[in-house]
Amino acid sequence: MHVISKTAIVAACRNYPKAEAALKRWLKVVQNAKWQSIADVRLAYPDADPVVVKSGRTVTVFNVCRNEYRLVVALHYNRAKTYVLRFMTHADYSKNAWKDNL
Repeated sequence: MHVISKTAIVAACRNYPKAEAALKRWLKVVQNAKWQSIADVRLAYPDADPVVVKSGRTVTVFNVCRNEYRLVVALHYNRAKTYVLRFMTHADYSKNAWKDNL
């Protein structure tokens, strides 16, 4: 999968150094993945969840550092692209306000 934008991952690593190792592992896994569905994603990340946002689109949420952070991405399986949309703490994720902006 092609990851857009790696810059967002780099920024998250800089802003949340505790998550850096996990984010770099995630990036490596995704870049080497040939995912065709959420079932494929869950083989590598069993806790990955599809979430429907306000626009009606479905995003995929990954737990990072167990339950401390959330990485929200749009997976376009047909184009083999992963769009990084948000990286946030679990507390910010739980407020659900992020869903209104996607």
